[in-house]
Amino acid sequence: TRTRWGKSRPYFLFGAIPFALFAVLAFSVPDISQSGKLIYAYATYIGLSFTYTVVNIPMASILPSLTTDTQERTALSTTRKFFAFLGSTVVSSTALKLVDSLGKGSEALGFRIVMIIFGFIGCLLFFFTFATVKERVNTAAESVSLKESLMSLGKNKPWLIFALNIIFMWTGFLQTSAIVYYYTAVIGSKELSVTIATIMSIVPMAANFLVPALAGRMGKRNLYVGSAAIQLAGLVVILFAGINHGAILAGAVVTALGYGMKESIYFSMQADPVDYGEWKTGVNTAGSLSAINGFLGKVAQAAAGGISGVLLAWGAYQGGASAQSSNAVLAIKAMYLYIPMLLLICSIVTMLFYNLDKIYLQIKAVLDSRNE
Repeated sequence: TRTRWGKSRPYFLFGAIPFALFAVLAFSVPDISQSGKLIYAYATYIGLSFTYTVVNIPMASILPSLTTDTQERTALSTTRKFFAFLGSTVVSSTALKLVDSLGKGSEALGFRIVMIIFGFIGCLLFFFTFATVKERVNTAAESVSLKESLMSLGKNKPWLIFALNIIFMWTGFLQTSAIVYYYTAVIGSKELSVTIATIMSIVPMAANFLVPALAGRMGKRNLYVGSAAIQLAGLVVILFAGINHGAILAGAVVTALGYGMKESIYFSMQADPVDYGEWKTGVNTAGSLSAINGFLGKVAQAAAGGISGVLLAWGAYQGGASAQSSNAVLAIKAMYLYIPMLLLICSIVTMLFYNLDKIYLQIKAVLDSRNE
């Protein structure tokens, strides 16, 4: 994309209103036949997912265009992730209360009104982003064909390692989907699941503030590996805590701390392979790289959802039952602890082969010289 506004910014401007409209439509089901409602649900949800992608990919692809300074990139990605955690916390804590209050007994009406409010606020935020953010780096770059982008990515070893790690990293959504099952069916405390979910929202926000300083001292790869190890250690504590609530809470705080730092440094690292590819092949692949990263993340999330369904079916999980079978308990433990722990180990091992930090300053010097 080449416009007078840059390569990524236009998508915030032109994608905001369609995204908001589909958000409202997805929660405004007309009074039609059951099959018609199903078709309507598919169409509006696909539209919502598509328009979300339109405004979300530029959020990552714009980072290399904002600054070439690696510390500034880390600070920017940390800020982005802080507000992402903050936004999800606000929504999770207020959405259902607003639905009850505004719906006045009608959940469907409540959701529709709430989505109109969220959509309007979202539009204003995207317009504000478009108006105030400036693409300062490589804004005059030549157009690149899809074939050239893919050929460049194929020669980009740091990105190939990074892309493989995305599968291990985002499949961890399996654990998030298992929180209620684990603390209700295994630990026997639904209230504890609410506390854990709150910890997993608030602690990562605090962890964000540590990332810029730690990244400067340790390097991005080492911080990612260390954060994943901390997250893994917290899960080990939960595993051996049994039904001890105090130990579980301690383990949750540790794993949330590692998770928060890992998420923040991930988004900062995503920009660096773009520079490597441009240095090696002369092609800037910020858009393609971000798009493929997003696609891989969505595939991993879909896989996580599928694995959850298969495991619960295999374990013959009975919703609402006072006691679950041993297979159901094993399936839930696999979702919440065993598989996420295995994925974290795979993620750590994969990222040990990511050596871009060692040569990044040299690459940056060469690119700065070319730009001059």
